[in-house]
Amino acid sequence: MLFYRLLLCFLAPALLIRAARAGGLSQRLGGGDREPAPTVWLHAASNGEAMAARPLIEAMLAKAPDLTITVTCNTTTGRDLVAGWGLPGVAARLAPLDFRWALRRFMANLRPQALIVIENELWPNRLTMMQAAGKPVIVASARMSQRSARGWARRPAMAERIMSAITLLSAQDTASQRRFAQLGLTPDRIAPVVNLKLTQDIPAPPADTLARLRPLLPRAATVLAASTHEGEDEIILSAFVRARHDRPELRLILAPRHPRRGDDLATMITEGGLGCSRQSAGQMPDQPVHLADTMGEMPLWYALAGVTFVGGSLVPRGGHTPFEPAAYDSAIVHGPHLDNFADAYAALQQAGASLLVRDAVDLADILRDPARTDPLPDRARAVIDPMRGTEALGDLADRILNVIHSADN
Repeated sequence: MLFYRLLLCFLAPALLIRAARAGGLSQRLGGGDREPAPTVWLHAASNGEAMAARPLIEAMLAKAPDLTITVTCNTTTGRDLVAGWGLPGVAARLAPLDFRWALRRFMANLRPQALIVIENELWPNRLTMMQAAGKPVIVASARMSQRSARGWARRPAMAERIMSAITLLSAQDTASQRRFAQLGLTPDRIAPVVNLKLTQDIPAPPADTLARLRPLLPRAATVLAASTHEGEDEIILSAFVRARHDRPELRLILAPRHPRRGDDLATMITEGGLGCSRQSAGQMPDQPVHLADTMGEMPLWYALAGVTFVGGSLVPRGGHTPFEPAAYDSAIVHGPHLDNFADAYAALQQAGASLLVRDAVDLADILRDPARTDPLPDRARAVIDPMRGTEALGDLADRILNVIHSADN
């Protein structure tokens, strides 16, 4: 922990400047209104984690209507998303930075009964200070990639300290569960696997917008590159150019994981000789490439695309979700880096329900030949649909509430 605290001190100026620029600095430093009564602290990093947490929040409130929950997010967009739900008993604020003095201030205002962490926000000071206060720490839909596990393993003392602070953990897949156990989490603190992203209702895109864009983006000719990272866009654009020699009707929706990369990507697209329209500029998708550099519109793009390349999989980012393209009957294509959803992708590949590409040549070959992707959506549905369900979610909510009530008594 000493190494971590020294590192945090070194990074403090940059973290404070970044927080100030993003807005909400007071809350990031532990400030804000004092809660009238103790509350459960649930932390979800941003929009994706918050949306994954919502079914769990609703399940807990259905079983314990008097429960109050304060959701913290690292971003103002995440905070505002939660506030916009209008759920009774649920408040939203920005999460405190992991400085001990900011956490002391935050905990004095919040008086948390327990901390529930969604996915992989394992901030050391946050977890150990809650443990020191005698409050349970619960991690739901926990994710641990192979890369992250290697990083924790290089600091065994810190890993042991963090694992000892966790009261209960439910991983989102068996590979993550195994890695947490290898880092020292004992079996009595491991709950059954539950992937919260599978419990979400799949939102329908606006019907009027879908109807307006369909003529410009015919589904059979439209490819979505979803949540791409640096190092992938060049490969995707190269494959798209190659495929268009044989299928000039092809259209590409390029949706970067981080919309702030929009300007750089627009330059990359036009320098590659392709016409580009931009969602952030309010432009209609009337060019070969539509740059979807906005937040919150992924359901629309999945619904428009007959084929989805899943980003974060051609570079070592662990790959993003296959569940959303499967729900919209979009054929799934991906690279080899799939640690984040290893179980799901293994099942998809075994069933011949997704296609693996390693470079631009592989991807171009697939885009040239619709017959290779046409059977994939039905196969993916057959794999993914049985993974959904609410029974496991209800069991997890019961387990969490038992931990919280036991700590209070």
